[in-house]
Amino acid sequence: MTMGTGVQAGTVPDPAPVEARVPWAPTVFTGSDGARHFAYELHLTNFYGDTGPLTLDDLDVFADDSTRPLLHLDSAGLAAVAKPVPKEGAAAVVVDPGKSGIVYLWLTLPEGTPVPKQLRHHVDMTANGHAYAVDGVEVAVSPTAAPVIGAPLRGGHWLAHEGPGAFRSHHWGSMVAINGSLTVPQRYAIDFVGVDASGRAIKPSVKDLQATRYADWIGYGAEVIAVADGVVTGARDGEEEHAPLKPQPEPASLTTDGLFGNYVVLSIGPGQYAGYAHLAKGSVRVKKGDHVRRGQVIGRLGQSGNSAAPHLHFQLANAPDFQGSEGIPYVFERVDLYGEESEAQLFGQGDPWKAAPPSHRQAQLTLDGIVVGFPDK
Repeated sequence: MTMGTGVQAGTVPDPAPVEARVPWAPTVFTGSDGARHFAYELHLTNFYGDTGPLTLDDLDVFADDSTRPLLHLDSAGLAAVAKPVPKEGAAAVVVDPGKSGIVYLWLTLPEGTPVPKQLRHHVDMTANGHAYAVDGVEVAVSPTAAPVIGAPLRGGHWLAHEGPGAFRSHHWGSMVAINGSLTVPQRYAIDFVGVDASGRAIKPSVKDLQATRYADWIGYGAEVIAVADGVVTGARDGEEEHAPLKPQPEPASLTTDGLFGNYVVLSIGPGQYAGYAHLAKGSVRVKKGDHVRRGQVIGRLGQSGNSAAPHLHFQLANAPDFQGSEGIPYVFERVDLYGEESEAQLFGQGDPWKAAPPSHRQAQLTLDGIVVGFPDK
């Protein structure tokens, strides 16, 4: 246990005057690193005004009745995975009176460890030289297995940009408050960006990144396909596309229509909705109520909606509408891994990217920054 500044060592902390909760039960899944993970959020609210600013000192996460933590984060570790982000010059997360902090938790189960039924949390914190602790905050692990799905695209090299594991991304890091709920619809979303054999998203003949056309982008116009048999619960076409890498207006609303542009949403199982966003204008081939088969073409990759460059936004959620839904994990039945790539390399900057020999994987969720391909068979 770490004590904050001004707290005498050995001091027994008082119960913290905070509200703490885990709003969404985590589900275990296997990532493209071969390990089993949980991804979820711990919310902490500094309730009383006279408590003073609360500094988060450390956090432990335990499985079931174990006394050995699955995860330990000191103040520096918390600063790397929590909001609010520490102020300039500060080393720790501080939650002001009347405000809330969110800790984005990424747990990895040691090999051979059984999946726990419950997770519990202990957080040490200080305020005005006084030691506090939150102990308990239990959450049941979801018994539902991550669904196994097919590919949303064919072949290629596709960079999983802003993908699972990147909590500061605009996916996992974006919460939506509506009708009394605070949810994370894009918790496991991936932006698939098409790249060539050198890892570039734009054809090498292009000299000015600010003057590209759709045809200059490797992935633009690629066929987008159904990841499973299902029913179309929502679809839209006819929305104009944006010029690549140009400033765009703020979305009109944090809703499917406000963010996705041209899109398709498929119901592929109970509480499982596959969302495909930013499709090319005029490319959507299905309408609400249509039944689709796995592998069926439903549209083409484009740049409509809240999108800075051509890519396919893909996600699974527990409800058909973006607003109020929770992102759920999934695993691709078969996927080939070609190694990690940075955003700079995507545009031909920094060290040249070189594809590794394909690593054939089964039933894994592609993590952030990995280049993948989807085999035909």
